[in-house]
Amino acid sequence: MDQEVVFHLFGLAAMGKRLVSLYESRFNMATLRNLKIKTATCKRILKELHSYEKEVEKEAAKTADMKEKGADPYDLKQQENVLAESRMMVPDCCKRLEAARADLKGTLAGLKESNQQGIEIEEADGIITEVEALFPTEED
Repeated sequence: MDQEVVFHLFGLAAMGKRLVSLYESRFNMATLRNLKIKTATCKRILKELHSYEKEVEKEAAKTADMKEKGADPYDLKQQENVLAESRMMVPDCCKRLEAARADLKGTLAGLKESNQQGIEIEEADGIITEVEALFPTEED
């Protein structure tokens, strides 16, 4: 009877180890999925920032051209408002990008602590480096 109890407990222990292993692999998959999402978010916001910067340049050139040609004051005022709105989007985008970068960096740090490796981690590292090159901070 004692031998049956030992086998039974051993069977449960082995099953418990398998469950822990399964949980850890699902946890890592969820974390990698989370990393992919956060990386994509940073890429999207970075692309958005570049788009807004190009828009500001285009609208500034258009405004300067209108001033040079002596455009109607009402039309010039409207164009200046468009330019001002475009300029307001850049700082907003920078704030969102910085928040997304910090979030991605935290998730990446957790994965690196658990010695994870893969293309997702390299891609996230690349995006973080690209964003930090645009916005150098004292803490990094």
